[in-house]
Amino acid sequence: MSRLEKAIVSMVEVFEEYATKDDKNRQLSGTELAELMKKELASSEFHGKVEPAVLQEAMTNLDKNHDGEINFREFSMFLATLARGYYRARNKGNKGKPDKPE
Repeated sequence: MSRLEKAIVSMVEVFEEYATKDDKNRQLSGTELAELMKKELASSEFHGKVEPAVLQEAMTNLDKNHDGEINFREFSMFLATLARGYYRARNKGNKGKPDKPE
């Protein structure tokens, strides 16, 4: 698989792993989301690049339908917000030129 295909598969697998811990297999509860974030967003590389304000923005915008649960659509928008924040932080000072792949 390509890197992008692996990223998509990983995104789905992570959601399913945490969402299936209770009876609502297609939703993340607040507890499941907290566990996911603690375990899956723990590296210093990530926290060094994504500003706390971006994390807060992502969290604030999570539950779009205000049902107290996070569905896959909301989760994917959350990841997109985190990716944008990471991209901006990674490319700060590059005047719009992204870093070259390693």
